[in-house]
Amino acid sequence: MNEGNLRPFGDGSRTAEEEHAIRSKGGKASHEVLKQKKTLKEIARLIGNNEVTSTKDKKLLAGLGITQEDLQNNSVAVASLFHKGVKSGRVDAFEKWESLMKNDTLEDQEYKLPADALGRDYVDINRNIKPNVSYIFKGGRGSLKSSFVALKVIELIKNNPNMHACVVRKVKGTLRDSVFAQIKWAINILNLDDEFECNVSPMQITRKATGQIIYFRGVDDPTKLKSITTPFGYIGILWKEEKDQLNGANEERSINQSVLRGGKDAYDFSSYNPPKSKSNWVNKEEQILNDKRIIVESNYLNAPAEWLGTKFIEDAEHLKEVNPEAYEHEYMGVPNGDGGAVFNNIVTRKITDDEIKAFDKIYQGVDWGFFPDPFAFCRWHFDAQKLKLYAIDEICEHKKTNNITGQMIVDKGYTDFAVTCDSAEPKSIKDYRDLGIPSQKAIKGAGSIEYGMKYLAGLVEIVIDPQRTPNIYKEFTEYEYERDKDGNVVSGYPDKNNHFIDATRYALEKFYNKRGAY
Repeated sequence: MNEGNLRPFGDGSRTAEEEHAIRSKGGKASHEVLKQKKTLKEIARLIGNNEVTSTKDKKLLAGLGITQEDLQNNSVAVASLFHKGVKSGRVDAFEKWESLMKNDTLEDQEYKLPADALGRDYVDINRNIKPNVSYIFKGGRGSLKSSFVALKVIELIKNNPNMHACVVRKVKGTLRDSVFAQIKWAINILNLDDEFECNVSPMQITRKATGQIIYFRGVDDPTKLKSITTPFGYIGILWKEEKDQLNGANEERSINQSVLRGGKDAYDFSSYNPPKSKSNWVNKEEQILNDKRIIVESNYLNAPAEWLGTKFIEDAEHLKEVNPEAYEHEYMGVPNGDGGAVFNNIVTRKITDDEIKAFDKIYQGVDWGFFPDPFAFCRWHFDAQKLKLYAIDEICEHKKTNNITGQMIVDKGYTDFAVTCDSAEPKSIKDYRDLGIPSQKAIKGAGSIEYGMKYLAGLVEIVIDPQRTPNIYKEFTEYEYERDKDGNVVSGYPDKNNHFIDATRYALEKFYNKRGAY
């Protein structure tokens, strides 16, 4: 045997010719899998993801003899691939695979945002973001909230290869110059431009290595929002920018239900500048306890000055000098004004049973309704000396006859004081009298709405317990003056979502209809 022909394969006992034959045979079988880096990266992605759903992926791994059970243990799957390289006799393929796997391993390691890309307000929360929790980022101008969320979306995309993302705003036409540009900025600042492909039509950003997509949608086109079909995996990342522009909590829930479907984990982000009005739905929502929600407040003072620029800082400081209230809202993110709210005298607190037992000045009102407008009954205590009004009870019903609603009043024992009713339905008032309810018609008259609203808005306190009277609470805290087409507050009271307010006006009519009251 010519020892010069021996090669360092196996135990070194085979000739070069034998090794060549083995390598040729085994090499053909493995060549199609190992010859391209793209295919190897696909395998590495599947191994790291521990989940195979598409037929294409299953065939890819089946060709390597890797089972679903193997995927439950990354080391087993990786060892299987190494074993195939050795068994085929392809040392060059083995070395190539080892090199690629080394690179892919580095790529598949948890990606972390660099500290120098974050403002001070986001350092702690960045380390503690978890799935299946709603994160709300609120703050004034220059608070970096949108910049942080954009960076976090990219980080989550890189660390969750089976997830896609969706970024939404109220109006589709605002996407390109806001959130789309913000995500592109985040990619650039992280030096990841080569990893992502940005397209305007359709508006989406794709991670080249995995095919993950960041979708951009306007809420004003709900069909486009609901019709997103991902090429694999699911949308597990949602960012609602300018959340305050949505039409309330119902619309936000609809967005979540349309987008975050499938998958065990999901990341839900919202960002906005707090509206000036404390009665705005997003400001009120913060007061509702929710252990699956985290609110992060920020302002420009904690952002690096060089990021904002000299002009930004000078403008902020100037406004602070000439208009402190506007500065507090615009730059510090404080909802410090009525923002058009009619009632700035609402006191929200628990009203106890003992308090109610002591109330002796009772005033009751009814605004007739059937559907879609509700029937609204309210019972109040009014201290005319201190000008303090206390909500005791309410009845809100749809599609109920006078006999049914009247019997509800009787059953509650509320026939002890007069009930002032909308005079538009004299027959309904008679129905109530027939049931033993001391009902009377409201006088109304020219200017009665304006007088009544001014009187209620001018009281020292309107005390409401949201648990006792949720409909009264909702109407009084959300009711705002009319606005023009540009959103500016104008005089006038909208005739909508004010049924309990009207019933309250009727109940207290005797006070503001006095001569000289206004």
